[in-house]
Amino acid sequence: MVTVSLCMIVKNEEEALHTCLKSVHDLVDEIIIVDTGSTDRTQEVAALFNAKIYRFEWCDDFSAARNYAFDQATQDYQFWLDADDILEEKDRISFLNWKTQATLSYDSITMDYVLSVDERGQPLHKLKRNRIVRRECKFRWIGFVHEFLNVTGSTLHSNMAVTHKKTRAYSDRNLHIYLKHLEQGTVFSERDHYYFANELYDNGRTQEAIQQYKYYLGLNQGWIEDRIAACFKLADCYGSQGQKQEQRMALLRTLNLDAPRAQFCCVFGNLLIEDEQYTQAIYWFRQATLIEPPQDAMALTNSSYYTWLPHLQLCLCYDRIGDIDKAKLHHRMAQRHHPTHPSVVYNEQYFSQLEYGE
Repeated sequence: MVTVSLCMIVKNEEEALHTCLKSVHDLVDEIIIVDTGSTDRTQEVAALFNAKIYRFEWCDDFSAARNYAFDQATQDYQFWLDADDILEEKDRISFLNWKTQATLSYDSITMDYVLSVDERGQPLHKLKRNRIVRRECKFRWIGFVHEFLNVTGSTLHSNMAVTHKKTRAYSDRNLHIYLKHLEQGTVFSERDHYYFANELYDNGRTQEAIQQYKYYLGLNQGWIEDRIAACFKLADCYGSQGQKQEQRMALLRTLNLDAPRAQFCCVFGNLLIEDEQYTQAIYWFRQATLIEPPQDAMALTNSSYYTWLPHLQLCLCYDRIGDIDKAKLHHRMAQRHHPTHPSVVYNEQYFSQLEYGE
């Protein structure tokens, strides 16, 4: 059986940390907690789980803190979590099965990162991240904000998952770190430019976000998934300002990067619905039903675009043009994927009333 070090950086996370460590403490061989300045009971909570606690002077650099945590590890593999992450029971079982059967043949093991779930508890937004890495490879974290683990070598894409349980309200902390580095003359990578734009967007600085997304996309560099996501977020920015033509052009930029994604088809279709162009919208929603999720295992996916959502919108469009039979057909298909969604429930009542009226 291989051994595993859990490596975490924390600050003022007493409540979330207890939930996190409770879900994973018995699966790992040591727990490394690097505290970057807590003033609450975070360290006391960590001590309850026999963690090795280290203090790190915060320097507005997440990679520096994470690399310090990795440097304290002594076991075969390094496994990282944030304080608001947990392993659900099914993933605890999968983790234990992996650990029992694992050898040192892989340099990195990816796990799904479930960012949100629907009302049934099923993953809605998820992506894969390098979660477990072989210590001897000495992989390092890169990036002062929105850091990533720079991994090479052999990788196992596992079916294990980490579930994010956000407990804190969104803050402007990361934006201020970016602005500070900008003032200091730090040279941003193309990835930094993308995530800086995201922070501007998330903090409501829409016009600045537009300029930053345009600059990033003009570089024609970076991971294709980030570039496609930037097009969608740029479109959102324009949409929030009522600039519909610019919004459409931003969406169309995704077609220069890859074949149409289901997300493009659905978002573009929704714009056509707003203009009551139902026949044109039907074309794009039908295309969405034929598209497979991205082949890149690390890409962020929203399962709704590939399952119930296009059928829900096809139901609407066919109803608006008077084709009730096709509207019912796509209602049934949306219902098969997501029977409890409020719009699906509403449509069920709507069609029942139609039949009763007939």
